[in-house]
Amino acid sequence: MSTFKAPKGTYDLLPPDSAKYLAVREAIAAPLRDSGYGYIETPGFESVELFARGVGESTDIVTKEMYAFETKGGDKLALRPEGTASVLRAALEGSLHKAGNLPVKLWYSGSYYRYERPQKGRYRHFSQVGAEAIGAEDPALDAELIILADQAYRALGLRNFRILLNSLGDKECRPVYRAALQEFLRALDLDEETRRRIDINPLRVLDDKRADVQKQLVGAPSLREYLCDACKDYHEQVRELITAAGVAFEDDEKLVRGLDYYTRTTFEFVHDGLGSQSAVGGGGRYDGLSEMIGGPSLPSVGWALGVDRTVLALEAEGVQLELPSLTSVFAVPLGDEARRVLFAKVTELRRAGVAADFSYGGKGLKGAMKNANRSGARFTVVAGERDLAEGVVQLKDMESGEQEAIAVDEIVAVLKDRLA
Repeated sequence: MSTFKAPKGTYDLLPPDSAKYLAVREAIAAPLRDSGYGYIETPGFESVELFARGVGESTDIVTKEMYAFETKGGDKLALRPEGTASVLRAALEGSLHKAGNLPVKLWYSGSYYRYERPQKGRYRHFSQVGAEAIGAEDPALDAELIILADQAYRALGLRNFRILLNSLGDKECRPVYRAALQEFLRALDLDEETRRRIDINPLRVLDDKRADVQKQLVGAPSLREYLCDACKDYHEQVRELITAAGVAFEDDEKLVRGLDYYTRTTFEFVHDGLGSQSAVGGGGRYDGLSEMIGGPSLPSVGWALGVDRTVLALEAEGVQLELPSLTSVFAVPLGDEARRVLFAKVTELRRAGVAADFSYGGKGLKGAMKNANRSGARFTVVAGERDLAEGVVQLKDMESGEQEAIAVDEIVAVLKDRLA
């Protein structure tokens, strides 16, 4: 027994459960690849300042949850708490926006880190798949990303999720609403920390999940009443495009998300089977983020979907994913000559695209067949000295139990045909 354990709030992905996580990542990525999104990968840590500027210095992510440290060289870095700021930084640094083909459409998958109280569905290390469309202001892009996320979830078999949708306005209309909301909030009985948020980012008070705060927010000014005509029109176009695609959503005037960079369209995917941690993903438009981190004006939109949360949602609905077997053929050699011959055939099978494994460690027939059963292989190939003297091996169908002799030279062709 090892004396070391995974750090608090983290987890290990181990077979066979890890196959579910791989399947979820693949299902989320598939519609993105089919829609012109190219894969991007960024470092696991970035400059602290990137997140302070981009995510927002007043957010819980930056003030309470970010793993920040100083290197021996004096650089102040942080483990990435989210993906958008990193992806936009990388796109700017790589001058992808200068290639002349906007929007730059990117998708990514990776681990993220936040220091918070561990609980089911909320970890200090978690996995996300995300997508960003950088450099274009178009309601069709916002709608496209929402539709692609909906498509990914439905491809996995999820049905009991809801899409919440809102508009946060822009730099023209949000300041007017901000002032009205601040006036309303200052009259409430709120704790000191929440009162500080009123001055820095009052919209985040609306996102407070505490029942005593939500009770006081009844009657708060509605952002929708303050939207300028341009934002109203933009939001209505997004709603119409999503509706025309047959994707159901719910308007949620209090949806603000937890990051400062969002403008106009904001959305969240929630699953009621997950209890208090009901969000499985979300995103929105962030038209001013590029300027915040020192780039040119690049209106953009994106989302991130939690792999961990999605797996929990699948379990809550009782959805069983159809996972491919790790092994289709298991080879059992009996004797040194059989070991040499079957190992060569296993190599041939693998090169031919057949998932094949081998009985290692010189086990006897009984022990090797137990391993074959555990492997989930459809067929087992068994050979001893007498079989090889006759130029054959024994092929056993693990489902029917039927066994037959086939020529050694025909192993690969026969198995490819039967597994097709």
